[in-house]
Parts: sequence; structure tokens; C-alpha cells
Amino acid sequence: MDVIQKKQKINSYIIDSQEEEIKRIALELHEGVGQNLYSILTGLQFVESGITEQNMKSYVREMSQLIEKTIQEIRLLSVELHPPTLSTFGLFPAIKSYLKLYTSTFGILVDLESTGEEFSLPERTNIAVFRVCQEALTNIAKYADTSKVKISFLWTEKELKITIHDFGKGFQLEEHEGSHHSSGLAIMTERMHLAGGKCAISSTIGEGTSIELSLPL
Repeated sequence: MDVIQKKQKINSYIIDSQEEEIKRIALELHEGVGQNLYSILTGLQFVESGITEQNMKSYVREMSQLIEKTIQEIRLLSVELHPPTLSTFGLFPAIKSYLKLYTSTFGILVDLESTGEEFSLPERTNIAVFRVCQEALTNIAKYADTSKVKISFLWTEKELKITIHDFGKGFQLEEHEGSHHSSGLAIMTERMHLAGGKCAISSTIGEGTSIELSLPL
């Protein structure tokens, strides 16, 4: 085994370990912390029903509303960490579900389209491609200065192609070498490489950035 293969094996092991830990944390947030807060909320609502003093009743209601908001935030965070639809329904439904959270968080509208007959992918591949799309969308929210994104899925017998275009301000790739933005792009490329695919990034000032993912079958 040469140096490159060893490096790829180590990177793959690290990513797999991270994903297992993320999945565990997401489950703990949803099933553990979330359920505990829901029990507290139910108790507060019961206490509120028995209170006659208006000031105390209003205070308990405010606490209940705060806990409800916290439960919702935990659910959203859990979905962002590891969307349950990814394991249950596959890549495209998981992306579709995540985009609802993305738009509500950042106010960026995403036009999502799919061409061809969708097929199932191994869970490890699903996770890799989902994380790349997630990273791309996060970068868009941080750097692109845009209100619109288009994502296209093209399913063929030979490969899956995903194109993400942000219609933003664009940037010069060479000017971002060594930056945090550049490291994010490098992680995306590495993830696709380990999944057996490719990640190509192009950008034009004033016209936006395109990320093209290809996954041979």
C-alpha cells in the first residue's frame, strides 16, 4: 500500500468515525434532551392549568413557550446533524427536507430539480454526498451574498451529477488559497474523492459560483 492509499484509508476512517459520533449526538439530542424537555413542558402546562393568580400564570406560560422554542431548535439541530430521511428515504428526499430548514434559517430560496430515474445509493455514499451539498450550501450562506440557489440532480445509468449554482458575487479561486473558505472546498473535494466521485468548482466575479459533483456508478 503506497502513501496516497494509506492517507485515503486514514481519511476515510476519520470521516466514518466522525459520522458515527454525529449520528450518536443527533440521536441523543432528539431522544434524550428533547424528550426530557417535552416532559418538563407537559408538567408546566399541568401546573399552569391549576394556577389562579394571573401574574404567576403568565410567568409559567412564558416559561412553557421558551421550552417549546428550545424543543423546536433541538429538533432542527438534530435534523441538520443527521437527517433521519437520509437513512430511510435516500439522498434526494433528505436534501429536499434539509432545504426547508436552510431557507427558514438563511432566507435563501433554493430551486431544486431532479431529472431521470432516482436510484438508491449505499448509506456511506449518501452521507458523503449529503455532507458535500450541506457544506456547499453553508459556504453560499456565508460568502455568496445571494438570495437564490439552483440545485440540479441528473440521474443516468452511468452516473449521478449534481450541480449547485448560487447566482452570487463569485470569487477568484486562487485568491482564497489557504483561507477557511478554501479549506471547506478542499474538504468537499476530499469527501467526493473518498466516495469514488469528483467535485469541480468554478466561479466568475459577478455571476456566481458553480459546484459540480459527479458520482460514477
